[in-house]
Amino acid sequence: MKVCIIGQGYIGLPTAILFATNNCEVIGVDVNDDLVNKLNQGKLFIEEPGLKEKLNLTMEKGKYKASIKPKKSDVFIITVPTPTNTENLSCDLSYVISACESIIPYLEKENIVIVESTIAPMSTDNYINPIFENEGFVIGKDIYLAHCPERVIPGNIIEELVNNDRIIGGVTSECSDKAADVYKIFVKGNIMKTEAKTAEMSKCMENTFRDVNIALANELTKVCSKIGINALDVIELSNKHPRVNIHSPGPGVGGHCLALDPYFIYAQVPEEAKLIKLARDTNNSMPQFVVDKTKEIIKNIESPKIAILGITYKGNTDDTRESPALEIVNLLKNEDFKIDIYDPHVENKKYHNFEKTIKDAAICIVLSDHDEFKNLDFNLMTKAMKKPIIFDTKNIVKNKDKEKIEIINYGNL
Repeated sequence: MKVCIIGQGYIGLPTAILFATNNCEVIGVDVNDDLVNKLNQGKLFIEEPGLKEKLNLTMEKGKYKASIKPKKSDVFIITVPTPTNTENLSCDLSYVISACESIIPYLEKENIVIVESTIAPMSTDNYINPIFENEGFVIGKDIYLAHCPERVIPGNIIEELVNNDRIIGGVTSECSDKAADVYKIFVKGNIMKTEAKTAEMSKCMENTFRDVNIALANELTKVCSKIGINALDVIELSNKHPRVNIHSPGPGVGGHCLALDPYFIYAQVPEEAKLIKLARDTNNSMPQFVVDKTKEIIKNIESPKIAILGITYKGNTDDTRESPALEIVNLLKNEDFKIDIYDPHVENKKYHNFEKTIKDAAICIVLSDHDEFKNLDFNLMTKAMKKPIIFDTKNIVKNKDKEKIEIINYGNL
């Protein structure tokens, strides 16, 4: 089977590699010339366990090649980004529409077109389907169109692409059947067939569920901080109830899914989706909450330098998309604080090593739950820092010696 995948990012590239390792001929398309050249040299731009080895293997066998243009294939899969429109928070389909239009010259009868990009409910029916119908294709007879959203997490993408259940939302039942056959090539999880609009809403609601529950934990943190209760103890004890599972609070919500997808629902029906919007507002308020608490902690320290530990939204990855840490840094800079940043998973010439970052710092703020931050070198920190304080917004630092360093987290704010 020949597979053409438009978009070689966090989802498109691993998906392409999995098809290629399962004996498909794969062309990975991206508009970024530099990215395409690096991929064809076997160079990766994302940190993802097992991906580089699989990429090299598929290239050695001639099963994968990157390109700036599509080519004739049996299957076309769209995996381009879908940001929010800044004016009304709706789903910006411009990249998806452009990708769909780009494959039209290469489409032939019996081809399968799959949109994996997360899109707002009714997008396939109202916007994507007409693109192909206007070219004379009858969906379900000439070509087969489906929305099949991914549901993976950075740091474990390969395993979850293979083992997670998959939603197949066809425009017609024939479309669902054809798309299901495509994913059966490598997916070991259950293949669940439905309509395109149901698949669209399911993906948006999966991420909205998580966003709303994180918002509840973040709001609890604010409440407990205000009245003097240990929020982490409350969560731990409450979760002993057999039907309670309060999520972990943090500095905000990042990533391309949770921080954006709930808006796709809200923008369509704002009067009905009030809880969804309130959850988004709550999570969006957390960076300012972190900044305000930081200012309280260091208010008596003259000319304090702030050390930032971690800039990614998720631990043990290099993924900074929509990371609340970036907003926290900008807010602190706007207050004229001196900032140094250390993130062992992100390459940036402006970021320093750990020792230089913490030197003369009045406080270290942990904003990413990297493994490297769970057991920090307290001896080095007490010698290098102006005042040894850790503000742990991810609640991961182990307090090995209370006398050497002060750890402030969401339990003792």
